[in-house]
This record gives sequence, C-alpha cells and structure tokens, in this order.
Amino acid sequence: MHTRTWHVAINLFEEEGRTRAEAVLRTDVGPELRHEGLARRHPGDRDVPEIGDELAVCRALSGLGHDLLDAALADIAANDPSGS
Repeated sequence: MHTRTWHVAINLFEEEGRTRAEAVLRTDVGPELRHEGLARRHPGDRDVPEIGDELAVCRALSGLGHDLLDAALADIAANDPSGS
C-alpha cells in the first residue's frame, strides 16, 4: 500500500468589498495547479466578510477541480498507447 499526501493552500485577499481566493494544489508529482475565485459585496448588502470568503473559496476550489480534471484528461491522452 502506498499513501500520498497532496496539499491545497487557500489564500484570501480582501479589499474594498471584494474578496479574492487563490487555491494552490501541490503534489509530489506533476506541476502545481492554481485557480482564483472572486466575490464582490453588493453595495446594499450588510458587510459579512465570511460570506465573501465562502463564495470566493468555493469558486477557487471549483475551478481548481476543473483544472485538475483537464490535467488528468491530458495525461490520459498523452499515455494512450493507441494514439487516439
């Protein structure tokens, strides 16, 4: 049995009613993957930073998941012995 650990770091940046989340996936193989998610508070909404954090992180992780799927599909195509 072999166990691997992959790490996802999430960095949050807040400025003037906007939150940007950066999700970074680091593995022991392959390149690092990064994706950003953005959230913006509507001027009429209450200032609840947690909501912006949640939305921005959700969007960053969702995008990172799609990027990881794209990387897997590219690896499958590159390793297809039939060349199709």
